[in-house]
Amino acid sequence: MNPGPRKIRGFTLLEMLVALTVLAIALLAALRASSAGVQNTAEIRNRLLAGWVAQDRLAEHLARRDWLPVGVVHGDESQGGVRFRWEEKIAGTPNFQFRRIEIRVAMEQEPDLTLGSMTGFMVKPGG
Repeated sequence: MNPGPRKIRGFTLLEMLVALTVLAIALLAALRASSAGVQNTAEIRNRLLAGWVAQDRLAEHLARRDWLPVGVVHGDESQGGVRFRWEEKIAGTPNFQFRRIEIRVAMEQEPDLTLGSMTGFMVKPGG
């Protein structure tokens, strides 16, 4: 008893094209998501480095027990191979024994975009 030849079923060309199109769209979405992740990682790294620059500036003033004059000071610093521009605003306080220092850090290429900042107080030495 021979049941006869079997009919082999497979995917049609149209079904294969639809499946490949769906796969291509999914891979494109994954590529865009990973690209956005890489860009975010670079920005997070720059913000971390800028925060370290601000912390270093404040720690240096406190360690040296600086008594800076009221005003604004600018400078450049490199951290992690990236050049940053910092700005320090020194202001008086109601208590003449203290000064407030605000440090703002940006990349040299984009000086108007603040990536890191820190505020602290200095005590007048010997006071």
